[in-house]
Amino acid sequence: MDKNLPEADNQNSDRKPDISLLELLVCPITKESLKFSRESNELISRGARLAFPIIDGIPLMVPDAARELNDDE
Repeated sequence: MDKNLPEADNQNSDRKPDISLLELLVCPITKESLKFSRESNELISRGARLAFPIIDGIPLMVPDAARELNDDE
């Protein structure tokens, strides 16, 4: 992860994302639609096997900020 990016503290974010706006976003790598995970407060790209954090209600769609999905996710 890029050390210049903010730390993702998804669980403690007070601001909730606007779900209708999240539906417009696509994966910056595959250009496929994303799935919103309420549990982890992330946007999931199945094709890229990445989870993009949502920090203070704002999706961080930078590939360096995303975490790789585990095999069971």
